Parts: sequence; structure tokens; C-alpha cells
Amino acid sequence: MRRGTVTFDSKGQFAGHETFPLRLLWLKKAFDAVGDQADARTFQEQEAIARFGVGRNMAASMRYWALATGFFNEVDRVITPTPLGRAILADDGLDPYLEQAATIWLAHWRVASTPDMTTTAYYAFNHLSAIEFDPAMLVEELFALVEDNGWRATRGTLKRDIEVFLRSYVRRGDSLNEDAAEPLLAELAIIREARLGGWYEFVRGPKPSLHDAIFAYALGDYWERSGGSTTLTAEQICYAAGSPGRVFKLDEDSVVTRLMRLDDLTEGAWKWVDTAGLRQIQRTGTFDAMTTLSLAYPRSSLRAAA
Repeated sequence: MRRGTVTFDSKGQFAGHETFPLRLLWLKKAFDAVGDQADARTFQEQEAIARFGVGRNMAASMRYWALATGFFNEVDRVITPTPLGRAILADDGLDPYLEQAATIWLAHWRVASTPDMTTTAYYAFNHLSAIEFDPAMLVEELFALVEDNGWRATRGTLKRDIEVFLRSYVRRGDSLNEDAAEPLLAELAIIREARLGGWYEFVRGPKPSLHDAIFAYALGDYWERSGGSTTLTAEQICYAAGSPGRVFKLDEDSVVTRLMRLDDLTEGAWKWVDTAGLRQIQRTGTFDAMTTLSLAYPRSSLRAAA
């Protein structure tokens, strides 16, 4: 059945990953190759094969995921680490080898909260309302999205993109070699096979491995994209497209519990208000996103004291 029209401000993207999911060490390899900045051809030249230890298509995929995760930015064919990428991936950074769940949640946040480079993931996490779904259903919904927005993408392109999306997030039991190693985002176990026949479901719930500081960082990001108003309602944070509740697949009680802890976490910059049935977060001061983010990395305090 055709769903209601969903329109995006940005142009949909359903390719660029060269059919490879994001792998564990790719972001660190990209950071070491880029340094302060690098020409985009760093990932395309013949030397890229030796530089990254992967084939040319995988090197192109590495560049795609570096940008899609928000750890890098590209302007006029020049790639640079973002402040987030530098804070995480530098040799003395918070988690250069992606050993912490916090970093994987950050990568997932950018992949699934914005449609610019990863339209399939964004749509699936934010607009797919079915409890269970299969690739064929998702192809038809995405094709309707393409038509509604006047984009150009064939069902074949969408089918390949969905395959990469599912391989990126779903744990597999048949990974026998390095190329088939479990993709980074599958560590979150946020999508699982629901039943035989290729059906899947999102895993909703409290997400114990999601640190409150990562939740707060994501909420701040969402807040700015929502127009930067002084308040956000609990309902928006739970259910709006691109919100932490949607992207992290948190149940309402889990979101509210986290919101109630934000006053202490942000040192009063954000305040939880629950009066006369109105539940919301108020912005009462300046929120330092990067300082708050570091709270998700226990070793960062030790590193700062050294």
C-alpha cells in the first residue's frame, strides 16, 4: 500500500558505498591518510591500494563512509577531519581505534539521522512504521519516495543500497574471512532478523550501551537542525523524524529517563520541565557539546591528567 508523501529538502543518495558496509578500521585509516587535509584523489589514485591495504573500490567506499559518518567533510574536492573526527580519531584522541560503543553510536547517529548521503538508513529508521519489514517492502517505499521527490534511482539501485544497509546493521553468523568481518554498525545489534524468509525488525528499548553523553550530543545536534528553539517537547525527542528517540530506537520511558538526567549532565545548561502535563527540555545556558561528549570516554579524563 502506498504510504503518505514524504519529501526531503536534500537530494536522495543511494550509492557511493561501492556495495561495502563500513568496517572497523576504515575511519582510523582514513584519518591517518588525510591528516589535516587531503585531496579527494587520495582515495582514488593507484597508490590508494597500497596506502589503505584494500582494493580501489574499497578505498572509494572508505571515503564514502568517512563522510557519511560525519567524521570528515569534503569541500571542493578537499577532505578534512571535522572537529568530531579529530577529537575521536587522532592518535591521542578519545577512541582512535573505535574500541568504545560510544563511537559506534556516534557513527550510527550521523548515518541514520540525516538523509544527505544515507537516504535508505534515514528513511528506514525515521519513516518506516512497520514492526517487521523485508527488502521488497523497503524497495517499494523508497521507490515511492524517489517519485515523490523527483529523484532519479532505479529499483535495482535501491535494492543494492538496501542490501548494503542490512549488511551494515545485521549480525551475521557466517563471517569467515577479513572481507566478510562483521561491519562496525552491526556491533550495535539495533536491527535483527525477525523470522525466516528475509524479514527484519528494529530492536527497541533502553540501549544500555548508549551513554547519556552520546544521547545529549545527538539531542544537541537534532536541536540545532530543528531551528534552535529554546524548548523541545518530550514527544518531539521521542518520535519526530531525525530525533534521538527514533534514530536510537529508544522507548518513551527510556527517553524520558535520560531527559530527566540532562540537568546534571549539562551542568544546568538544559533543564527538564514537567508541569501541567507538559514535558519538555528548556535551554537555559550554553551547551558545550565536545566537553559533554568526552564524558562518554572514561579514559579521556586520565589522558587529560597525564
